[in-house]
Amino acid sequence: MSSLILGIESSCDETGVALVRLQGGAAVPQLLSHALHSQIDMHRAYGGVVPELASRDHIRRVLPLTEHVLQESGCTLKDVDVVAFTRGPGLAGALLVGAGVACALGAALDKPVLGVHHLEGHLLSPFLSADPPEFPFVALLVSGGHTQLMRVDGVGQYEILGETIDDAAGEAFDKSAKLMGLPYPGGPVLSKLAEGGNPEAFKLPRPLLHSGDLDFSFAGLKTAVLTQAKKLGDELEARKCDLAASTQAAIVDVLVRKTMTALKETGMQRVVVAGGVGANKLLREQLNMACAKRQIRVHYPELHLCTDNGAMIAMAAAMRLQAGREQAHKNYAFDVKPRWPLDTLQ
Repeated sequence: MSSLILGIESSCDETGVALVRLQGGAAVPQLLSHALHSQIDMHRAYGGVVPELASRDHIRRVLPLTEHVLQESGCTLKDVDVVAFTRGPGLAGALLVGAGVACALGAALDKPVLGVHHLEGHLLSPFLSADPPEFPFVALLVSGGHTQLMRVDGVGQYEILGETIDDAAGEAFDKSAKLMGLPYPGGPVLSKLAEGGNPEAFKLPRPLLHSGDLDFSFAGLKTAVLTQAKKLGDELEARKCDLAASTQAAIVDVLVRKTMTALKETGMQRVVVAGGVGANKLLREQLNMACAKRQIRVHYPELHLCTDNGAMIAMAAAMRLQAGREQAHKNYAFDVKPRWPLDTLQ
């Protein structure tokens, strides 16, 4: 018997809603419809996310997006069997909007609800692709706030192999872009600019590349970019493409080489890349090349599902229910977890 799961994502600056159908047996859950609203244009004027504005915008967007998803899928609210929402980590106020709406819908429909870990949503998002992975695998989770290498043996079976001790890869992209005077959000702008530059123009550090472990550090790279930008002075404008290309090359080099080390140490033959930085063109090219040499399979989310979205939340809820890791419940008193380590999940 199939179940219909409505997923709501509101952890930061994207409002996402989606419907996923959980089939019987071990079949991969099926995405029926999803809708997403990005707040980038609103936050651009401030050079970053303003939490209060983010929360208010989620309130305005979540119900219209829900109506759109239901209409597109040909379903109604009465057809929904479980309402899932992002419980954390993220901005507290933004998380409360999604949690509040989900629990209110659950109570009104007399349907159970389920709080989902945002990073588990990213981790399982490649299962939404046309080429879903199989367990076990090594996961490279790279987003604005997180950079982690994990061993994944199944749903809820996560072991952190290495993680960032300061800035995440996404932060390194965004902060470096800001130092170069690029507009918000800086990461994608820097990557686009890098396409016209020389990645070997500037010798930038690869922090912790030879540390002997699988941890990451990108704060030193950011400082090196600042130093180089100051050194260039009036020449910065003319050399921005080269500096962007060199910065991107340094970040990607560390990510790829640490991932390949993790694969070697675990003996795994499959790697999954998830999170916003997973959309980076150079990262995909370099990782594909490195893995092809060792006949390792690489899986990514679809490009439009790399950013935060409701589909990954609905999918994570469906897979947790399918694996028997969790039961949805009709306790509509909710809380959120702005900080919530992924390896504490069961």
